[in-house]
Amino acid sequence: MDNKFTVSASPHFRIGFDNSKVMWLVNIALLPSAVASVYLFGMKSLAVMLISVITAIVTEVLSQLIFKREITIKDGSAVVTGLLLAFNLPSGSPWWMVVLGSFLAIFLVKQLFGGLGYNIFNPALASRALLLSSFPVLMTSWTKPVLSFLGNDAVSAASPLNIVKMNLTVPKPSYMDLFLGNVPGSLGETCKLALIIGGIILIIFKVVDIEIPVFFIGTVFALSYIFKRDGIYEILSGGLILGAIFMATDMVTAPLTRSGKIIFAVGCGSLTALIRNYGGFPEGVCYSILFMNCVVPIIDKITIPKKYGFVKSKATGGAK
Repeated sequence: MDNKFTVSASPHFRIGFDNSKVMWLVNIALLPSAVASVYLFGMKSLAVMLISVITAIVTEVLSQLIFKREITIKDGSAVVTGLLLAFNLPSGSPWWMVVLGSFLAIFLVKQLFGGLGYNIFNPALASRALLLSSFPVLMTSWTKPVLSFLGNDAVSAASPLNIVKMNLTVPKPSYMDLFLGNVPGSLGETCKLALIIGGIILIIFKVVDIEIPVFFIGTVFALSYIFKRDGIYEILSGGLILGAIFMATDMVTAPLTRSGKIIFAVGCGSLTALIRNYGGFPEGVCYSILFMNCVVPIIDKITIPKKYGFVKSKATGGAK
């Protein structure tokens, strides 16, 4: 009986795991944060999530029809992108901006590059960067949590990172408020408890490797003391935990090797700390991940082991 092997490019999955199952596991892991955001910011956050997800699904179908590709909305990847984009938006985002952002994430960042597996940037983060540069006021209009599923009263307030960046006289929130999400911010980034629950789900099912979150967050923590800032406050503020668990670990845009993932994560953490301290915006997670996405091919090139039996010729500099 002949042994048959299937040779294909990474990423590779265990038996019983494919793109669809991985994506739906990610969606399940995002549910705790989705529920928390509705409780923290009211039904308006649910509207943002629904608009973003529906737009992502519709855009995915239309794009695949235009490019004459197989319709793949059942794999759940469009839902993941829609949710992650919503998580990076203020709860009071106007509907048209949510639609525009979700359209850009799917059509411009994902489908124009060839679809799932071919995009070089995380679609949700790339779209957030485009929206932030186009509508900076709307993208940084934070409101206090209403702590009610039916609450809709919006009261403007500064985010925790803004308080530090602008040296505001407003009292900083406690660690517990930061951990439970009782602070202004993007609707999916504030409740760290819900994000950690989702991260544990992904780690248990081995959807993500722990190296990227640990080294990403650990680097920010270490550098915060070099910059004379509170390391715990830096970890619990902004989108660091959301980005480290759900977006830096994107299997398409992250490195393939363990050492490559560590280099990638340390780079993300270093850039995040530098942008938070010296950049024009108080947050640097989005731009740090997007920048490191650009250098993933280089990281892979220097960290992927050489082929077995490969010997570099000293005379010609070639391989034999």
